[in-house]
Amino acid sequence: MPHRLRPILPLVLTLILGAPAPAQEIGPGLAGAYLAARTAVIDGNHRAAARYFENALAADPGNPMLIGNAIFANAALGQWGRASEIADMLPETSEGRELVNLVRMVRGLSAGDLVGARAAIEAGQGGGPLIDDLVLGWIHLGEGDMRRATETFQAVAADDGLAGIALLHLALARAAVGDFEGADAILSGAAFGPIQTTERSLKAHAEILVQLDRRGDALALLARYTTAVPDPALLELQARIAALDAVPPYGFITTPQEGLAEVFYTIARALGGEGGSTTLPLLYTRAAHGIDPGHTEALLYAAQILSDSRQFDLAADAFDEVPPDDPQFVEAQLARADAYLEDGRGEEAVATLRALAETHGTLATVQASLGDALRRTEQCEEAIPVYTAALDLVDTTQDRYWVLFFTRGICHEVTGDYIASEADFRQALVLNPEQPQVLNNLGYSLVEQRRNLDEALGMIERAVELQPDSGYITDSLGWVFYRLGRFEEAVAPMERAIELLPNDPIINDHLGDVYWMVGREREARFQWERALSFEPTEEDAARIRRKLEIGLDSVLEEEGGAGESQ
Repeated sequence: MPHRLRPILPLVLTLILGAPAPAQEIGPGLAGAYLAARTAVIDGNHRAAARYFENALAADPGNPMLIGNAIFANAALGQWGRASEIADMLPETSEGRELVNLVRMVRGLSAGDLVGARAAIEAGQGGGPLIDDLVLGWIHLGEGDMRRATETFQAVAADDGLAGIALLHLALARAAVGDFEGADAILSGAAFGPIQTTERSLKAHAEILVQLDRRGDALALLARYTTAVPDPALLELQARIAALDAVPPYGFITTPQEGLAEVFYTIARALGGEGGSTTLPLLYTRAAHGIDPGHTEALLYAAQILSDSRQFDLAADAFDEVPPDDPQFVEAQLARADAYLEDGRGEEAVATLRALAETHGTLATVQASLGDALRRTEQCEEAIPVYTAALDLVDTTQDRYWVLFFTRGICHEVTGDYIASEADFRQALVLNPEQPQVLNNLGYSLVEQRRNLDEALGMIERAVELQPDSGYITDSLGWVFYRLGRFEEAVAPMERAIELLPNDPIINDHLGDVYWMVGREREARFQWERALSFEPTEEDAARIRRKLEIGLDSVLEEEGGAGESQ
C-alpha cells in the first residue's frame, strides 16, 4: 500500500468501529438498537447497521457517535443523499468531521461543484491527503488550466509509492483534452517508464490507440490479455473495435467529473489490493459511483467487496444495479448468480442465469455458468445439454476448455452414464494432462466401477503428487488401495486424509472400513461413530449404523460381495 494512504485507515476505522460508547452515552431505551447496530457493523451488514443506527438516532438525535455511524452505514450503501442529510446533524464542534467532509465532497462533486470542492480542500476540509491532491489536478483541468493540472499530477508522482496512480491520471487527463499522443506515451511506458496495467488502463489505452488510427495495435494490446483471460468486458471492447468502420469520438473519460470519480476508484483499488480492511475501499468505490453513476467498474468493485465480506444479499443487489445496456451487464449478472449460490439461494441463481441465457445465450460463459449452477443445485440431468451448448460455442481444442468437459463428465457420472463420463474425463486430460481434479475423479470413478484398477491407482497417485494437501484426493488413494485389497497400504493415506479433512463423514467412514479390514475393530467403530456425527446422507447413515450393529464383514455379505463398501 502506498505509504501516504496509511494514515487514512486508522482515522475512519476509529470513527466507525472504535471503542464501545461509554454507558452514559447510550440511554437505557437505546441499548438494544445500539448493540444490534454494532453487531451489524462488525458483520459488515451495512443495511442493517443503517437501520439500527437511524432507529437509535431517532430517539437520541444529537448523539455524535450515532450520527457518525449512521453516516458511514448509508455511505457504504451508496446512499450519499441520506448520508449528507445525517451529516448536517453533526455539530461543528464534534469529532469525526473527516467523514462529514468526505460525504460533502462526494455530494458536491456529484453535482459538478468544482468551486466548492476546491474551497473545501483549501480550507483543510477535503476528502483526505491523497484524494485532495488528485482531485485538485482534475479541478484544474475543469478550470481549463492543463498546465497546473499537469504540475499537480507530476507532484504526486514524485512519491515513488504513488507514481503509477498519478501518472495514470495524468494520461487520462491528457486524453480528456485530446492529447492522445501524450497519453499513449505515458500508458506505453515511453514517457516515464512502465506503469501498472489494469483493466481500466487497458480500456483507456485501447481507445486512445484507436484515436491515433492504430486500431491494429489496440486489438493486439487487448488480445494479449483476452487470450489468457477471456474477460467479458475486454472481449466486448475488442469486438467493438474490430467492427469499427470509422474512428468514433473518444469516450473513456472526457469530463472532470468522470476523472474525479476515477480518483476515488483508483484509490479504492490501491487500498483493496493489500488484503486488509475493506472499510475504505468500499467507501471510496461507492464514492466513485456516486460521483459518476456511469462508472460501472466502481459498482462492480463495491459488489465484489461485499461478496468477499460474505454480504451476499447486498452484493447481489449491487450487481443487479448494472443496467442491461451496459457492456458489463453480463459480467454483473454472472457475479449476481454466484452471490446467490454462495448465499444458499440456488433457485434464484438458476433463475438469474436462465434469464441471461435467453438474451445472451450465444456466450459460452453464460451457458457454462448456467450449467455450473444446475450442477451445484443437483440438477445434473438438465445441466448436461447446457454444458454441451457451451462446448458447441468454443474451440474445444483450446486447453482452457478442459473444465467444460470435466464438469459435464461429473454430471454424466451423477446420472449414471459412466461411458459418457469417462469419455469427458479423458478428453479433459487430453487438454490438461496434469490436472489433479480430473485425474482424481476419473481414477475414483474407475475404482467404483471395479475397472482398470491399476490405471486408476496410477492416476490417483499422480493427483496426490500434484495436490498433496487435498483431503479428497488423498482419500481416493487410500480407497483405491482398499479396492485392490491392499488394506495395510490403505491405512497411511486414509489417516492423512482425516488430518486434512477431519469433519468429512465419507472420509471418516472410509477410514473405519480400512481399520476394520486390518483388524483394528475398536478404532473402526470409533470412526463410524464420528462419521455419523458429521451428518452423512440418510442412505450412508443407515449403512454406517448397520456396520456398527453387525460389523463390516456381515454387511458386505448382506450386500453380496467381499470388498464392497461405499
